[in-house]
Amino acid sequence: MKKLLAVLLAVVMVFALSATAFADDAAPKDGGSKVTFTTGGEAGTYYGFGSVLAQKVSEVTSTNVTAISSGGSAANIDALDIGDAQLGFSQSDVLSYAYAGERTFEELGAVDTFSVVAPLYMEQVQIVTLNPDIKSVADLKGKSVSIGAAGSGTYYNAIDILGVYDLTEDDIKPTYQSFADSAEALQDGQIDAAFIVAGAPTSAVTSLAATNAVSLVSLDDEHIDALIESSPFYAKAVIDADTYGMAEDVSTVAVSAVVIAGNDVADVDVYNFLYGVFENLDDLAKVHDKTNELSLEFASSFSGVPYHPGAVQYFADKGIEVPAA
Repeated sequence: MKKLLAVLLAVVMVFALSATAFADDAAPKDGGSKVTFTTGGEAGTYYGFGSVLAQKVSEVTSTNVTAISSGGSAANIDALDIGDAQLGFSQSDVLSYAYAGERTFEELGAVDTFSVVAPLYMEQVQIVTLNPDIKSVADLKGKSVSIGAAGSGTYYNAIDILGVYDLTEDDIKPTYQSFADSAEALQDGQIDAAFIVAGAPTSAVTSLAATNAVSLVSLDDEHIDALIESSPFYAKAVIDADTYGMAEDVSTVAVSAVVIAGNDVADVDVYNFLYGVFENLDDLAKVHDKTNELSLEFASSFSGVPYHPGAVQYFADKGIEVPAA
């Protein structure tokens, strides 16, 4: 009997320890405020998905989030820096450039007035064309190509990819257009191809594909590996053929879509944003498919830029440690 009691006690202790190890102390915080969340162009994933997230956070927490359209990553960092917004989306490469004072931020210098809330999903580099003869990046030489707004994340992605194929901006006829304007220009035959960097499917491309045979240009493994070696922000990615009704899957690269916050944003608001998102994934998945790509593991994986204290607290309540300032 004593042995049986000892065994039962040991089992109870194991379950108790397991329950403690996986305890979830996350709960919405009182005292939230009104915050502005800058996203991206209205035809991109940032705006569509960001609006869904903002609405859910506002519904279930004391923080009221308003998502607005914007010029994208670099513009969002600028908005946080001057206090015009409190939250924003940014490509992982662009926020790293800002934090280090590189590329488009070289003249301004390093920007350290923001911190990470969470990376949410990967956004693929999509080289979109209606010309079936454009099968490789090399085929873009001499063609009219939209490469995003000057200094934008899309712009630098385009320059990076052209570079590994031994092409420069001077080897194409560049235009600097938004996703929606690029899709319209493709439709009207004004350009031959467009770089669009966003989570696929992207509404601008989906709309174009509704009435046109859209193709995406694949990158080969040799050039993908060379790009990742020189710029480790990138990762290999595949866009399924059925995303836009294409003939075959497309190989490309991707960067991560990261939510960032101004350092002076209240901890409670950042905490509530994460609570509103990650405690309501089932509800969010009914509204936007991009939710299916979210996970706490990926959200806590960013390095190089510290997490906001409110995010540090949320992840700690989930039993996860993230880099703090």
